[in-house]
Amino acid sequence: VQLQASGGGLVQPGGSLRLSCAASGFIFSSYDMSWFRQAPGKGPEWVSGINTGGRHTTYTDSVKGRFTISRDNAKNTLSLQMNSLKPEDTAAYYCAARPRRAIFQEISHQKDDYKYWGQGTQVTVSS
Repeated sequence: VQLQASGGGLVQPGGSLRLSCAASGFIFSSYDMSWFRQAPGKGPEWVSGINTGGRHTTYTDSVKGRFTISRDNAKNTLSLQMNSLKPEDTAAYYCAARPRRAIFQEISHQKDDYKYWGQGTQVTVSS
């Protein structure tokens, strides 16, 4: 099983980045996916999630209207388009996979619910 996150980097405030997460070794389309982030000295924070089919997405309040999560089940990839970036978005970003066990399963914000994790990609927003 592997989740390979990429796309991080250094960007000025107001700029954009697109993160990608390539999945392999499990049935990607059977897993809810989320992005978490962790800033230095802080605990992990759930950022955004998407259900197996990609029709239901959720976001933490601080990124609503700026970030867009998406997935391509044919290519086993998860993406996070991040616009209007702010210094407070600086963190290591991780993709995570949670198996769907029920039809009406809510997208979890809890890291312990996720089975597989990527290695993280660093996003730094600074002038």
